[in-house]
Amino acid sequence: MDINTDVYDRHGHFMGHKGLYAPIENRLLMDWLKTKHDKKSARIAYLRMLGSDVQNNNGVFLTTTPSESDLKQRKTCDVTAANLSSITVYFSVRHCIESEWVNDRDQYQYPEASWEGDLEFQSDCLVYTLFHGQNRISALSGPNHWLPFTEQEVGAQEKFASHFMTDYISGKNRPATETTPDLFSQPQEASRANAPLSFSPEAAVMKAGRELWQYYHAQPEANPNAAFHDIRLHFQGRNEKGKMNSGSLDEHYTRLIAALRQNLKQLAKKIEPKVYEHGFLLR
Repeated sequence: MDINTDVYDRHGHFMGHKGLYAPIENRLLMDWLKTKHDKKSARIAYLRMLGSDVQNNNGVFLTTTPSESDLKQRKTCDVTAANLSSITVYFSVRHCIESEWVNDRDQYQYPEASWEGDLEFQSDCLVYTLFHGQNRISALSGPNHWLPFTEQEVGAQEKFASHFMTDYISGKNRPATETTPDLFSQPQEASRANAPLSFSPEAAVMKAGRELWQYYHAQPEANPNAAFHDIRLHFQGRNEKGKMNSGSLDEHYTRLIAALRQNLKQLAKKIEPKVYEHGFLLR
């Protein structure tokens, strides 16, 4: 049974309407994600997953070194070329909407198939994932396959160990099954899978990210394979507890990361309505 409610803040001011829905068995986002697991292809990262409600979004991240407890409790999913599009959609859906008291118990749903044909949505989700703070991929703990730029684009001092992501973006190693919304149009979709990804204007985060990478690679001690997490750690450092500091003394870096985050927020606003349109969340 579905219920439509009125929502008021603590001062009694009307905020809008909120739908309450009874969950459908085996039709949550986690059930959908299970259909995307891939144990046959080469792993490029682990997705750490947790629950299917908004309040657990902080427990969702990408890493190269999951904890032993997460592996034992099966809280991880291999990320491969075959499921990368689905994983970045999952990641973006979980992080593009901030958790608030009015939505933190909302359950993510098994989506409609419409997302499969929305290639701009998929491209936006890939970009959002590449530059989000919960992307904890690090070259210090394993191969970094998440470099979104070429050596020439960022002025790298050495050759990268992996070109997986730039190849994927250019269409060189992107499986057709990741962009096939209609099984009866395989020839057309196969050629689409091999075409370079096109990014929407809202994905200007790529330009901001490139400027950040360029500044990092201008540093004399730059690691050519550094991931986004490594670049942030380089400029921000760690506190006495070993956690990354929230800011940096480098003023130019601070301006660059602020611009990147602002562009990321704009991209999140673009992705958010698609979360509801494709049925990942109910209003």
